[in-house]
Amino acid sequence: MSPLDISLADLIARLDEELPDTDELARISEARLRAQTLSDLGDQLIDHYVSKAKQVGASWTEIGDAIGVSKQAAQQRHAPGPFERYTNLNRHSIVLAQEAARTHKHDSIGTEHLLLGLLGEPRGLAYEVLVAKTESEQRVRDAIAEALPPAGKKAPRGHIAFRPESKEAIEQARRAAADLGHDWVGTEHALLGLIRVEESQAARILRDLGFTSEELHETVKAEIANRLAARGN
Repeated sequence: MSPLDISLADLIARLDEELPDTDELARISEARLRAQTLSDLGDQLIDHYVSKAKQVGASWTEIGDAIGVSKQAAQQRHAPGPFERYTNLNRHSIVLAQEAARTHKHDSIGTEHLLLGLLGEPRGLAYEVLVAKTESEQRVRDAIAEALPPAGKKAPRGHIAFRPESKEAIEQARRAAADLGHDWVGTEHALLGLIRVEESQAARILRDLGFTSEELHETVKAEIANRLAARGN
């Protein structure tokens, strides 16, 4: 019995419902994309609890035993990485960026994909900031669509690498969080990271939409302060 409140029948029914007019071959392609997304989310789920276990003093040997792998394999796979302090919403935006690259049959993840990922997480502060400024989610999507490279011939399999500018944006997100004195890296910090990489495609899109790095920094700072104040009341 599955420990999750979801079944294969649920996944099939949802895919069939969302793609009623496609043939079986198209559904195979979509099913593979969704399977990869589920796999990515599963990895992040394990990473989350590995981090929790390390915080309470569990050894890599104990963690390896819990996962069913050697100490060395557990340490190599789950050692702190670039997304260690990312919030769950921000981690999900990364998964969405990966899915966007696969959907468009791109063999690498650019900053435009990262921006799409942020736009795909409406619970995140980045989404709220983007829509508040532009007054339209569709306007942002259209701007990203115009900047996306042409679709490839076939969707890539397995791991999709980040482009150098995307890696720099991820690093800049961590720096933005540190600059604001935050011990987490949320979608809002990821948005700041994107605009800080000035020559990146995402930064160009954001500037064309009317954003500036300084204004965005102040907006994020004010919004987080308001949220923290509201929680304290």
